[in-house]
Amino acid sequence: MSPITLDYQPRSWQARVHKRLKRFNVVVLHRRAGKTELAIMELIDACLKCELEMPLFGYLAPFRNQAKNIAWGRLKHRLRALIAAGLCAVLEGDLTVVFKHNGAELRLFGADNPDAMRGLRLDGIVIDEVAQVKPEVWQEVIQPALADREGWALFIGTPKGINLFSELYYRAQKQSDWHTALFTCHDTGALPKREIERLRRNMSQEAFSRELLCDFTAAGVDQLISLIDAEDAARRVYALRDISESPRILGVDPARFGDDRSVIFPRQGLQAFEPIVMHGIDNMQLAARVADKIESWQPQAVFIDAGNGAGVIDRLRQLGHQVNEVDFGGKAAKPKRFRNRRTEMWCTMAEWIVSGGSIPDDPPELRLELATPTYTFNAQQQRELESKKDIKKRLAGSGSPDLGDGLALTFASPVHKPTPLEEARTRTRRRSGRLEHNPYG
Repeated sequence: MSPITLDYQPRSWQARVHKRLKRFNVVVLHRRAGKTELAIMELIDACLKCELEMPLFGYLAPFRNQAKNIAWGRLKHRLRALIAAGLCAVLEGDLTVVFKHNGAELRLFGADNPDAMRGLRLDGIVIDEVAQVKPEVWQEVIQPALADREGWALFIGTPKGINLFSELYYRAQKQSDWHTALFTCHDTGALPKREIERLRRNMSQEAFSRELLCDFTAAGVDQLISLIDAEDAARRVYALRDISESPRILGVDPARFGDDRSVIFPRQGLQAFEPIVMHGIDNMQLAARVADKIESWQPQAVFIDAGNGAGVIDRLRQLGHQVNEVDFGGKAAKPKRFRNRRTEMWCTMAEWIVSGGSIPDDPPELRLELATPTYTFNAQQQRELESKKDIKKRLAGSGSPDLGDGLALTFASPVHKPTPLEEARTRTRRRSGRLEHNPYG
């Protein structure tokens, strides 16, 4: 039999991706780059070479009809020679191709029906348009399906704010068994230069940055803090003389659940300092850490989330420390503008960042957390921040912004810098154990 060719000549960027793939891969691409062609050929190659028993590979798009419209026709076109030679069988109703020499199946799926994949054993999968796929599809369905034979996964797509795709991309850069790559419209050669210039003129700056320059930092319309603003804040550093006249404030966000973190966040004026982040400690241990920080740093105000911090607050007051409890769901100081206290604090923090606020470079996930929450306007035209519960659901449980909430708590109420006489009186009262609670800081 004469050799059969699939007539695929990869562009230079596609060849680089094929060559450098690891078990898990996140490849960020601009619109019309040729990512679906890359995906199809990687899957076909895997099917042809697999020597395992009953191999199964998948292509997943956000919707099954989308998978069919984008990939099914292209897949059959690439395999037309094998199909004509009787080496592949096409099952139209199942959107499946069977390779007869080894029984390997290549099947198209939609993330809108994840139950169709439950119980399957996958040897490899491409997930296209990852930003539109619900995180639980990856976490609860696909990951277990890959576990039996240590199957591989390739995530491809274009940025669309903070979601599963951005989460995977940034996390993958820290893991040795993951590979990441990013190609803008200037890297692939897929679009003529004149067309790129036309798109630049006719698209909004944010849309062009996301769709053609693959910029995760380009803010979405419902994003409270853009990633680029958070990155800018991380690059700023103030000298002590710049903030010495500002009050010292602590924000304390106790962990709600086992996988959440307890955070103690110090801020003075325009400078936020590196937070203390703790896992798996109880309220008494957290209270002890807060008390140590109060004694060493002498803040003018301490704000603690009352939702899960009642025990911390009570213990600190027993020790004679002045602390202020904050109800995230409570009434905002400006109720006509904000749905609740948490929204108001985050919006105040957002204004602080844009106005020159500085955040610590470490931990690096702080920047991503600040850019994570979205907001909406309710029927009363109040701004309402996305809840922690909804964020964790959107980001498969990995996106709880504990660090962001800790910093936001430092904006719970205005705090004034006391005079030297007031500070001396406070120290005296603290030593005598007679410091009373002052809700105004």
